[in-house]
Amino acid sequence: MQSGTIAEMPDIHPIIESHLSDLVDIRHDLHAHPELGYEEHRTSEIVQRELAAAGIEFKAGLAGGTGVLGHLPGGEGEPIAFRADMDALPILEQTGLPYASQTEGRMHACGHDGHTSILIGVARVLAALSKERPLTRPVTLIFQPAEEGGAGGKRMVEDGCLDGSVLGPAVKSIYGLHGWPALRLGQVASRPGPILASADGFEARITGRGGHAAMPHLCIDPIAAAAAVIQSAQQVISRE
Repeated sequence: MQSGTIAEMPDIHPIIESHLSDLVDIRHDLHAHPELGYEEHRTSEIVQRELAAAGIEFKAGLAGGTGVLGHLPGGEGEPIAFRADMDALPILEQTGLPYASQTEGRMHACGHDGHTSILIGVARVLAALSKERPLTRPVTLIFQPAEEGGAGGKRMVEDGCLDGSVLGPAVKSIYGLHGWPALRLGQVASRPGPILASADGFEARITGRGGHAAMPHLCIDPIAAAAAVIQSAQQVISRE
């Protein structure tokens, strides 16, 4: 609904409050049952269950089998998407929390259990709002597997999650977030342009030259060279 050129914003706080306790339970359950990239079968099933319960159309089995795409129809506004990652890390949890990982050597150490629960919450709120009045724009919900080095986002894109070939129209803009424990409770941080870096692997080959132990000055010691490279690489961020 529009008033002039400014949309009348509904009060979503009561809706959020009505779901908050259940969403915390979902997050604790996901935390207790972490799954690595492309193995998020239980997590994917929970997402599908929640979307179905909210009456949201979805497509499962994406990006190798565990990716899920939800869609809420809307008005003439530009289509947008919200995205969350679902995978855990190969880390032994030693937090002692009552909802700590029940799977040896697996842990939600990067907060993807929280991200997934948040997007489930977003889905519930939008579904509730859409029952009161049509959304002003179509919304796509992207539950992505294998963010931790598995290129799950790339596979979701290749499977058509943004171009409209799976569900709904092509997405014009996409939104996501990352939990950040260094921020105060209730604080949100952002900035124009890039805000978080990705990581890439690379291989460096250092070639030495052998020789007699009595004449080390005629040799090239690859161990010493590698140690110097490691020290210098570490200082790229801390010194430059």
